[in-house]
Amino acid sequence: MKLLNIRTGLISVLALAASVGMAQAKSDIVVAMQLEPPHLDPTSAAAGAIDSVLYSNVFEGLTRFGADGAVNPGLAESWEISSDGLAYTFKLHGGVLFHDGSTMDAEDVKFSLDRARAEDSVNAQKALFAGIESVEVVDPLTVKVTLSAPNGSLLFNLAWGDAVIVAPESIENIKTNPVGTGAFKFANWVQGDKIDLVKNDAYWGTPAKLDKVAFKFISDPTAAFAAVMAEDVNAFVGFPAPENLPQFEADPRFQVLVGSTEGETILSTNNKMPPFDNVKVREALAHAIDRQAIIDGAMFGYGTPIGTHFAPHNPDYVDLTGMSAYDPELSKKLLAEAGFPDGFKTTLKLPPPSYARRGGEIIAAQLRAVGIDAEISNLEWAQWLEQVFKGKDFGLSIVSHTEPMDVGIYARPDYYFQYDNKSFQLLMEELNATTDPAARSALLKLGQKIISADYVNGYLFELAFPTVASAKVMGLWKDAPTQATDMTAVYWAE
Repeated sequence: MKLLNIRTGLISVLALAASVGMAQAKSDIVVAMQLEPPHLDPTSAAAGAIDSVLYSNVFEGLTRFGADGAVNPGLAESWEISSDGLAYTFKLHGGVLFHDGSTMDAEDVKFSLDRARAEDSVNAQKALFAGIESVEVVDPLTVKVTLSAPNGSLLFNLAWGDAVIVAPESIENIKTNPVGTGAFKFANWVQGDKIDLVKNDAYWGTPAKLDKVAFKFISDPTAAFAAVMAEDVNAFVGFPAPENLPQFEADPRFQVLVGSTEGETILSTNNKMPPFDNVKVREALAHAIDRQAIIDGAMFGYGTPIGTHFAPHNPDYVDLTGMSAYDPELSKKLLAEAGFPDGFKTTLKLPPPSYARRGGEIIAAQLRAVGIDAEISNLEWAQWLEQVFKGKDFGLSIVSHTEPMDVGIYARPDYYFQYDNKSFQLLMEELNATTDPAARSALLKLGQKIISADYVNGYLFELAFPTVASAKVMGLWKDAPTQATDMTAVYWAE
């Protein structure tokens, strides 16, 4: 009888321990970031903050970027390319459902790609789809994409957040109620505060390990530090106060991940607005800037100087920083030769990120030293998109272009910095038609040299990507090969 009581008591203790263990197992997470999306449709805006929340989590494309930047299968499980490089036949995964319960099939792929490339498309990266001649439904799980010319970048292009697959049934409300196929479903958006996602129990692929993800938006660097230190948030991706990183590194409660990005941070220059339509003025601008001082002063040493619009970690990168070495006397000389011996006035319109606001103050002081008076305007993200990106109403700005390997934007004369060089445009056309890796590498290197020699923008630094998180959070991306906070493999360690 006594033995039975001991056994019963032991079972009760074990059951209690198990229940306590289960109660302590965390299945939700609060992830902070600095910028809040203006809306939730990644296929109709340039704001990378949309992808930061939704890429891979809620929306998926035919292909997707991995944590290492590789292009992997997404909703397409496989594909075949015709011998002439003009036809791509994608085989889709079966059993894929949108979050509203409807089936994702080849008709949705056709709808999404046709919508992105339509004449009235508002897709911010419409050029990615310009070479598509037709999209044909072969059967419910097979879609054929025919190109007007071979494009060695097609699979890469289809991995962008701008190329995710959406359904016609839910497109009307996509900006406030996004319906995708991903491992998480959109649950709620408290504007100015947070976006909630919940696990998609009907997900077609490997299920998420977390039940809930809350994306919290904290724009102020001081508030960001306080929120992480108080453990009000479990991770802060793109942490905006690099001066605080050593303090977190010394605290065993936290882990600090400092990765690389595709974020070329540039002094954006309106190439059609006088006097920046003069290449000598743009060159003077480049030599007036001390990049290392900006990295040290605004980023506390985190960042890599660049001399062209290309990521230093890319094997095709050419180091052209010498083309725009800091030389204020040369800058003054070039300004005088361009007809501005006493300098000139312009605008410097800055979006919210700390690299822009802090860097802008430093750059304005450096420009004043050579006679350029840059009037600073601090804009909210929506204002920046409206005035600078869409309206092209600016002289100078500072922004980090986080899209992957996006040097092709310099072949678009209507892009916001309005660079129009026919030779470069032809070079990009040749690149798109080239599949040989060695030939593509040579073209990419030449392209970097052209835009560096034209001083299209002031090339500042490659943005570092610091993340501060609880030491127990596993599976976060260290690097940012695209602007995304992929939570599909994130979990809490025991």
